[in-house]
Amino acid sequence: MTTIGSAQRGFTLTWMLDSSPAEVFRAWTDPEHLDWFYNDSMPVPPDPIELDLRVGGVWRQRMVIDATTDYVTGGVYLEIVPDEKLVYAWGATGGWPELDPEKLDANPVVTVLLERVEGRTQMIVSFELPAGLSEDEVKHWFSLGVRDGMRNTVNRLAAVFASTPIPA
Repeated sequence: MTTIGSAQRGFTLTWMLDSSPAEVFRAWTDPEHLDWFYNDSMPVPPDPIELDLRVGGVWRQRMVIDATTDYVTGGVYLEIVPDEKLVYAWGATGGWPELDPEKLDANPVVTVLLERVEGRTQMIVSFELPAGLSEDEVKHWFSLGVRDGMRNTVNRLAAVFASTPIPA
C-alpha cells in the first residue's frame, strides 16, 4: 500500500471462499445477491438497491449501522472484468462518503480481485485513499474505522460462502 509520511494510505484484506469466482462476482454486482451487505443485526432498509454495472455506472445502497445511524453508500464503477475484477470509487452523491461524479479521484478506490485457487476463490479486497490527501486527512479516515468497517462488511459476504479469512 502507498504511504504518505508515516501514514499508510490503504489496506488489503484477503479471503478464501468456497465458491466460484462467478458466484462471488455476482454477489458484488447483482442487486438480488447484495443482501450480504446489510448489517445483519438491523432491519433491511426499504430502499431498493440501485446498480448500473458498467464503467461509469453507479451502485447505491442504504447502510444501516444502528438504530440511529444510516446512510446511502456505494460507488461509481471504474473497471469491470466479469468474474475477475471490480474497481469502484467508493461513495455516493448525498451519502457517505460524499461522492462528486465529476471528481472521482477525490474518493477512496476499492478493488476486488477474484482468482480460482485449488477449487476455491481467493478474494482480495484493496482499499486506497486518494493521493491528494494530507497525512492528517489520511489519519482521520483511518480513525473513522474504515478498515474494520470494510472487514466487517465483507466478512458477511465471506460467511455466505463459508470462507476462511486470511489474516493481514
